[in-house]
Amino acid sequence: MSTMFDGYGAGGPAFDEMFDGAQLRSPYLRLRDSLEKMTTPELVSRVEALQASYLDQGVTFDIGGEERAFPLDILPRVIETDTWSTINRGVQQRVKALEMFLSDVYDAGNVFNDGVIPREVIMTSSHFHRAAATIRPANGVRVHVAGIDLIRDNAGEFRVLEDNARVPSGVSYVMTNRRAISAALPETITQHRIRPVAGYPQRLLSALRAAAPAGVTDPTVVVLTPGVYNGAYFEHALLARTMGVELVEGRDLVCRRGEVMMRTTKGLAPVHVIYRRIDDEFLDPVHFRADSMLGCPGMIDAARAGNVTLANAVGNGVADDKLVYTYLPDIIRYYLSEEPVLRNVDTWRLDDPESREEVLDRLDELVLKPVDGSGGKGIVIGPRATAEELDVLRVKLLEDPRAWIAQPVVQLSTVPTFVDGELGPRHVDLRPFAVNDGDDVWVLPGGLTRVALAKGELIVNSSRGGGSKDTWVLAGPLESITVGQQQEQQQQQASAADSVAGEIATEGTDAC
Repeated sequence: MSTMFDGYGAGGPAFDEMFDGAQLRSPYLRLRDSLEKMTTPELVSRVEALQASYLDQGVTFDIGGEERAFPLDILPRVIETDTWSTINRGVQQRVKALEMFLSDVYDAGNVFNDGVIPREVIMTSSHFHRAAATIRPANGVRVHVAGIDLIRDNAGEFRVLEDNARVPSGVSYVMTNRRAISAALPETITQHRIRPVAGYPQRLLSALRAAAPAGVTDPTVVVLTPGVYNGAYFEHALLARTMGVELVEGRDLVCRRGEVMMRTTKGLAPVHVIYRRIDDEFLDPVHFRADSMLGCPGMIDAARAGNVTLANAVGNGVADDKLVYTYLPDIIRYYLSEEPVLRNVDTWRLDDPESREEVLDRLDELVLKPVDGSGGKGIVIGPRATAEELDVLRVKLLEDPRAWIAQPVVQLSTVPTFVDGELGPRHVDLRPFAVNDGDDVWVLPGGLTRVALAKGELIVNSSRGGGSKDTWVLAGPLESITVGQQQEQQQQQASAADSVAGEIATEGTDAC
């Protein structure tokens, strides 16, 4: 065993994905064999080169006014074929159920009439929008892109932590991480048969084109961004460039006679599909925030008239509501007549009096989450909270129990991570991305692994100091993955990323 792993210290209740006690798990055998030939100083130099490359690309984020490279750990996370097969089936099942659920919620409402979920749960969700009612997408798809957050519990089972069906972000890191790690560990990556991730933009473009309004055979697709000062602008620009479509802002669009048009140097041109990376509330000042300058007036009316498709659909946020999440197992059974492939994390609904009483008695043992929170904001981890913090939380729960859920403290699985010159276990989650073209739900083989870089930290979000890892899904024996294919995809992706980095540098902004 390499001295690099001496004193690694994987232990405690968390499931370590590389080691089972002192025994190495099979997916990591080749990775260990490659890394044991490398000295720690050599690994440090490669880490420094990795960080420099991300700064050069503009893959950065801002902490206290200081621009830093988005943290990418040099050690990849490896997932074997059989494990990924279960994840793949579970994510596909979940997206199909969410698709049927959202279509029903904004139309017939059978899920309410049949008692699967109370109507009040949806009507009181901050992400429910009446303006989206009865808008029927051309090919029936509302969830064109989904990000399903998974964790691996202390028994090694993958479970769903939350759903993202509004504007899921992070896929740019999946692609750029692969490129960066391929450069940092070339001798290691060539020893593995890893399923490529660079084909995502073409999958996404195909799904967006398939969603074009009826009768449009050669649709114009655009990516709608809030602009260069948005934290995910790098991703917006990268996806537009790799799909070969225009990146537009709200000021580039205008609605005329129920159609959306794009301003060009040759005049107005029709737009048929908008992959929007703007939250619902800022999309159309006619129906939502009147002070928004990010969207375009009349866009919702154009979608209702069937002249443009918004991807993802407006109103999808009800599926992201963490109270709705607690009903997803029943929703899957209702629409698909199947048992969930991936189980939820055990959760208490605070709007239920008995559950609320139990949670109030156990505040110092549980994790409390706001139902419409994101980025780890508002989460209270009971065992780490002070008595004063718990007292404040108790008042909030009693004032608005619908706004909270409670879960046990789940020890997220750990993966070896190189931090401050040392190797140690750090907690991770996984966000697989799914693309729905109306005929098939395709899951990108890999996804975004987020890692909590602080020792013992359970919140992995970048806003809380987290980073990411390249996620390697090993190819099965019947899958043909050649080194040449991987290199060709990486070169195409590198060219697009370099072009985007140049654009960002020209605009003088940072993107994370």
